[in-house]
Amino acid sequence: MEPLMRKDVPVEETWDLSLIYPTREDMEKERKEALDIAEHIKTAYPGKLNTPEAIVACLDEYEQMQIRLYRISNYTGLAVEVDYYDTAARQLADEIDSLMAKVESDLSFVDNEIADADPAVLEQAIAQAKGCKNYLKDILRHKPHRLQPETEKALAALSQSFRTPYEVYNMAKLADMRFDGFNVNGKDYPLGYSFYEDDYEGTRDPAVRREAFRRFYDKLRQYENVTAAAYNAYVRTDKTMADLRGFSSVFDYLLFDQNVTREMYDRQIDLITEKLAPHMRRYAKLLQKVNGLDEMTFADLKIALDPDFDPHVTIEESKEYVKNGLAILGDDYVSMVEEAYRDRWFDFAKNQGKSTGGFCASPYGCNSFILLSFHNRMSDVFTIAHELGHAGHFRHCNSRQSLFDTDVSTYFVEAPSTMNELLLANYLENTSTDKRFRRWVLCSLISNTYYHNFVTHLREAWYQREVYKIIDAGGSVNAEILSDLFRKNLELFWGDAVKIPEGAELTWMRQPHYYMGLYSYTYSAGLTVATEVARRIRTEGQPAVDDWKKVLDAGSTGTPAELAAMAGIDITTDAPLLRTIDYIGQIIDEICRLTEEIDGITV
Repeated sequence: MEPLMRKDVPVEETWDLSLIYPTREDMEKERKEALDIAEHIKTAYPGKLNTPEAIVACLDEYEQMQIRLYRISNYTGLAVEVDYYDTAARQLADEIDSLMAKVESDLSFVDNEIADADPAVLEQAIAQAKGCKNYLKDILRHKPHRLQPETEKALAALSQSFRTPYEVYNMAKLADMRFDGFNVNGKDYPLGYSFYEDDYEGTRDPAVRREAFRRFYDKLRQYENVTAAAYNAYVRTDKTMADLRGFSSVFDYLLFDQNVTREMYDRQIDLITEKLAPHMRRYAKLLQKVNGLDEMTFADLKIALDPDFDPHVTIEESKEYVKNGLAILGDDYVSMVEEAYRDRWFDFAKNQGKSTGGFCASPYGCNSFILLSFHNRMSDVFTIAHELGHAGHFRHCNSRQSLFDTDVSTYFVEAPSTMNELLLANYLENTSTDKRFRRWVLCSLISNTYYHNFVTHLREAWYQREVYKIIDAGGSVNAEILSDLFRKNLELFWGDAVKIPEGAELTWMRQPHYYMGLYSYTYSAGLTVATEVARRIRTEGQPAVDDWKKVLDAGSTGTPAELAAMAGIDITTDAPLLRTIDYIGQIIDEICRLTEEIDGITV
């Protein structure tokens, strides 16, 4: 059946944005408060940020203004994420984006004047500061790359325009792109992004699966040029900003805010491409053999090894799985899970115009909001656990740190989320001694957790790096170049184990992460940390849990390497990543062994 329009979905399957503001009037009241603070900063501090007292006082006010603006931005932006057809919601969100760009431009003098202050004054301000201590340190770190004040003001005013490529991508994908249904063996099937990604990619019928693949990618092809133009505009803007700010490469520019080295970035892409590929090719061959496929294609990679063993799960049942799976993190964590379900933090609905995939937004001073489309599968339970990992992370750090110290590096931010997936799997493993059930749990780890983060997003990262190499050399990209790169990317990883059919090269069109800097590779980085910490928890128990919760409390008060060290992991070497890849290989070895015992099938 066709997805419902937003107005027709059951309210209990939607999130409750009134948890941010009970009414529009409450939002408008806080908007006025934010603007009043901004006006005071604009009139009271220009030319006076030359004493430690003035600097700290100004930033304390600035933080209170930002807290309000971020809440407002989430309140308006999240309404659009669930319904891109709602023109009134989009208009209000655009209005708030414009407002924030203006405020950012008007107050750009704050960071400029602080950066120009006498170093001794800055050291005194850092010594006196509480919530803004690390913010001040970051201003010093960025100082060599700051531009003239009027230039910084102009760039801040243009910040909304810089987001236009991403908006074009989303509008093409979520508002304009309409899919026709298809017919297989006399039966009609509806088609759309959610239908394809959540249903047909994993359906057991190869005729339906492959026809859905063909029709889905045929529709993407109709939008390849406008999508490529939007992406080219985005990456060329990154290159321009890198040059303006004096970075030697666009990679250095994009990694600077993540506070990681180029070596750490390249390591994830190169080692996984080289050393994980043999394990995943073996798993692909096992899928082909068990499912009796004539050939293994890219369209078949999401199928189940044991399609008859995929428990149907209700939303209420998902709560019990997640509570039990994450109970090792403590009673406070379980209470948060219960609160999330009770107070409608989740948007489970499947409706037209809704963003695909899943995410968690955690406005400072509020609860989190989690988007996904629930299809009554255990894979949805893993998604819920993943997004609650973000919610738990920011509940911890938001309650213990200032707003300034909650901007966690994207290199590390996926560690708490993927950690929860591993904890859930570990719990499930221990609930039964049945071989078939154990194999299903292990396959869930491979086909969901590790495939999603170490294959899907990592292949995106490889492709993204190739794009930025072209851009860094002064070139540009178009649909033909992007598709050629992605086909090469898939063929490099899968070799002769998987056939890459026509259309698969357009997979670059499916991912919004390309409009978020060097984000795709960080999923594997976070899961590397999570795998190591989960291993510690399995072997050491509560001391490892205690260390992990201290990391969650820390927010962005440390670099990714420092946060990992707090959890007992050294990510400055390749050892954690190599151990993680070996662990994935061991899981696949066990799946193969169990399949031989259960089905008599070997690869």
